[in-house]
Amino acid sequence: MSSDNNLSERAKKQMPMVLLTLLSIIQALALELLWSHITSNPSLLEYTWIALMSGVQILVTLMGIILIWLLYSSLTMRFSWVPSPGDSVIPFGIGILEFTLIALLGPDYLGLWFGVLAILFGLSTWAIQIIMRRARKDGYNAAFFAKVAPATLRDFYPVLAIVGFLSLTGLALGITAHQGAFAMLALLVAGGALANQIRLNTFRWRRAMEPPTT
Repeated sequence: MSSDNNLSERAKKQMPMVLLTLLSIIQALALELLWSHITSNPSLLEYTWIALMSGVQILVTLMGIILIWLLYSSLTMRFSWVPSPGDSVIPFGIGILEFTLIALLGPDYLGLWFGVLAILFGLSTWAIQIIMRRARKDGYNAAFFAKVAPATLRDFYPVLAIVGFLSLTGLALGITAHQGAFAMLALLVAGGALANQIRLNTFRWRRAMEPPTT
């Protein structure tokens, strides 16, 4: 029993650093691919509607990458939990989705791009929630979770709304191949939703780092 406890403690101490290192490599590769896309497309500098829409799409993609980094970095630096094999596997899935998202940049694949963004957002949120459920069981995090009630389905309504919006928008754009005002509006709404998630994560990070009250 003592040996099992030692292994659990060792895993709990090492997993956050392993996870953060793995994700930092994936995010660095994603940013490199995004930069390569920008530098290899001089048409992005033209004063055209397509260039403007592509620029907004690139910005939304960058926001998605930043959001995932914020979610994982705040999680690993604040909480302790007994890891599972999936904790080290899911970042590879996130990385594949990020690389796919960048490969689909441009007006020709806008429908697929929205679909992949929906999957990426849903997967990352689900992965974080699974870890948080295990973190709640760890005594190290007791001071934080004493002030935070367990998440219910209602807490995930905003996330489900975002995933639903992205999925339906991707389906609509895939069917119509629309590249006009509707596509631009959808990109702006997606960007606004990601910006709000970044804001909420910043608030939660500050709340998590507050010292426990006595």
